[in-house]
Amino acid sequence: MFESYFNLPRTPFERDIPTESLYQTPCFEELMGLLNTTARNRKFCVITGDVGVGKTTAIRSFVSSLNRQSFRAVYISDSALTPRVFYWEVLKELAGLERPSFYRNDAKRKMMDVLTTLLEEGKQIPIIIIDEAHLLSHEMLEETRFLLNYKMDSQNPMSLIVVGQSDLRAKLSKEIFEPITQRIDFRFKIPAMDLSQTTEYISRHMSYAGETRQIFSNGAIQKIFSYANGIPRKINKVCYLSLMAAAQRQTRIIEDTLVTYVIDQELSW
Repeated sequence: MFESYFNLPRTPFERDIPTESLYQTPCFEELMGLLNTTARNRKFCVITGDVGVGKTTAIRSFVSSLNRQSFRAVYISDSALTPRVFYWEVLKELAGLERPSFYRNDAKRKMMDVLTTLLEEGKQIPIIIIDEAHLLSHEMLEETRFLLNYKMDSQNPMSLIVVGQSDLRAKLSKEIFEPITQRIDFRFKIPAMDLSQTTEYISRHMSYAGETRQIFSNGAIQKIFSYANGIPRKINKVCYLSLMAAAQRQTRIIEDTLVTYVIDQELSW
C-alpha cells in the first residue's frame, strides 16, 4: 500500500477521518453556526447540495460537536422511509422501544409524548435529522409539516434538519409543498470548493496522514480540480488512486501527467 511507501502513519482521503481533522471552508463554518442555531432554538432547517459535496460529513461533524447533556440527536437515512417507520425509528432512539407494534397514528402520538417529556422536564432538546431526503415520497415529505405542530402550531417540539441533494430544492419549490416551505426557518445550499480551497483540502488531508511536504504538484492539483469541480468525494477518489499509482511507479511527487493517467484509466467510465 502507498502508506508504507510514503511513510504515512494514517491514510488520507478516507471517509472516516475524525471530525476535528476535517478541512473547514468558511462556508462549512457558516453551516455549523446555522445548525447550532437550529438545534438551540428548535427550528426547521433544510440543507441541500450536489452529490459528494459533503452534506453527510457536515452532519457528522455537527452531531459530534453536540453537548450530549443538552441535545439528543436522531439520525435517519432511509430511501424507503414511511411515516410509520419514521415514528418507529424515533421511538427506538429516544425511548429504547424495539419495533413497537403501534399503528401509525398511535406511534405518532407516542413519539409526541416522548418529545414533550424531554422538553417539559428540561432534559434534552430532540434533534431529528432526515438524510437523503430527496428520495422521500410525497407522503413522507407531507408528514414533516405535521411534525412541527405543537401546542396549536405555536412551538416546535423538536429541531428538524432535512438533508438532500439539489433535487430536493426543486421538489419543495412546487406549489403543492407550499405548506412545508412556509415552515422552513433556514435553507442552506452547500457549494463545491474553488481551486484555492481544493488545494487547502488536499494539504489538510496529507497533513492528517503525517506528510507536510507537497506531494501533489501545482499542475496535479489543477488537474484534480478540473476533474472533480471542487466536489470532495471526487477529490478523495482521484487523490487516493494517484497515491496508489505513485507508489507503484516509485515516484515521490505526483505530477499532472500521473493524475491524467489515473483519471483516464480508473475514473472515465
